[in-house]
Amino acid sequence: MVCVAWAASLNVQAQQAGKKYTLRECIDIAISNNTRVKRSLYNVRSFEIAQSQALFNMAPTLSLNAGGGLNLGRALNPVTNQFEANSSIRSLNPNLSSSWTLFNGLRLQYALRQSMKDKEASEEDLLKTRNDVTLSVVNAFLSLVLNKELFENATYQLNSSQQQLERIQKQVAAGSLPMSNQLTQEAQVATNEVNRITQENAVNLAYLQLKQAMQVPATEVVEVEIPQVALEDIVLQQNAQDIYQLALQAMPEIRSAALKVESAELQLKSARGALYPRLFLSAAAASNYSSVNSTGFLRLSSKSYQPVGIVQSSGDVVVSLQNDYMIYNNDEARQLKDNFYKTFNLTLAIPILQGLSARTNVQRAAVSKEIAHIAVTEAENTLRQSIETAYNDALAASKTYAASEKQVRAQEEAYRMNKQRFEIGALSFVEYHVSENDMFRAKSDLLRAKYTFIFRKKLLDFYAGKQVIE
Repeated sequence: MVCVAWAASLNVQAQQAGKKYTLRECIDIAISNNTRVKRSLYNVRSFEIAQSQALFNMAPTLSLNAGGGLNLGRALNPVTNQFEANSSIRSLNPNLSSSWTLFNGLRLQYALRQSMKDKEASEEDLLKTRNDVTLSVVNAFLSLVLNKELFENATYQLNSSQQQLERIQKQVAAGSLPMSNQLTQEAQVATNEVNRITQENAVNLAYLQLKQAMQVPATEVVEVEIPQVALEDIVLQQNAQDIYQLALQAMPEIRSAALKVESAELQLKSARGALYPRLFLSAAAASNYSSVNSTGFLRLSSKSYQPVGIVQSSGDVVVSLQNDYMIYNNDEARQLKDNFYKTFNLTLAIPILQGLSARTNVQRAAVSKEIAHIAVTEAENTLRQSIETAYNDALAASKTYAASEKQVRAQEEAYRMNKQRFEIGALSFVEYHVSENDMFRAKSDLLRAKYTFIFRKKLLDFYAGKQVIE
């Protein structure tokens, strides 16, 4: 919606300034507004997130937990391990744990590589979508240019017939021509008016189709800048097979299909990894506190020997061991410190029987791989058929254009001679009109052949990987 609003605002501002849109600008607006392009952009973003997740899955896990509780009434004394009645016990249990997968059949590594291939394929799909939008706008733009030129041709024909009618009316009034000539010319003017209206409607329809390709409202005023479209050469330099070989390297849909095959192969390897043993390393650190054990207690602080007498026979001194005790407060911090402990574990898990789920996943991945290979073949066949059709259409259009050029030259010369004969009275009025209509019809056919060939030629250049829009 934001892009559409931006395009609409841009159109209004451009119209107020008298700006006309080039083909490149029409394509840019179409790409910014197209919902398929937006969906492809988000699809690329989704695969970027999946790739990041696959990378983080290879790192160790780390979690910190802390639980606290209050027991009232009959409860278990954690110090004496005896039940006590009418007690109130507060407890705290912090815990820090970590786990790291050392080996699981390389599934994590394959998953990361698969996510990278999926992301690359999504980028190629985005380019394919943009190419489709570009070709749609180019086709609509050239159709508009063609119909504008046909409209100008019809306008010129109408003006010419109206001028001819004015001359005939004067000649009929002077008595040099019969009234039937005037009536015939009036019918010709009416016919040319109908043709001009038809071409005007075709121009309006072409504008509508261009706006729809740009995905802007039909109410928007869009004026286009007509480029200088010329045919430098109507000879096709490459055959369909040569263009197809180039297209296999240039077209994003082919690269996308190939990347999806690689992704499917990595998925198959990852599925096979589930058949191998898995090795995990885990560690934990924890402590606990209980209010039952929070009362002060005596702890030995020092030892000393005090003389208590002398042995009379030997004179030896008799001493007594004296223990000095201090009262310690067993609060939360001290209990958590005293009860702190750590654990380390190395776990080997060997899959033996899991309902054949691992083997079933391998079989599914193998099927997906074969389907991906078929998708490549389908993409190549579709591309080849499209190029063969475009080449055949371009070849036919080039022949039609060459023949139309000869026809226009012949009709213009015939019209010039017939006009001279008509002016000296050597040609009937009906024959003169037939010659004039044939000339204008030949010019219209030449315009159609010209733009048909231009689009087909640009389409072949596009398949060959050339830049069709400067």
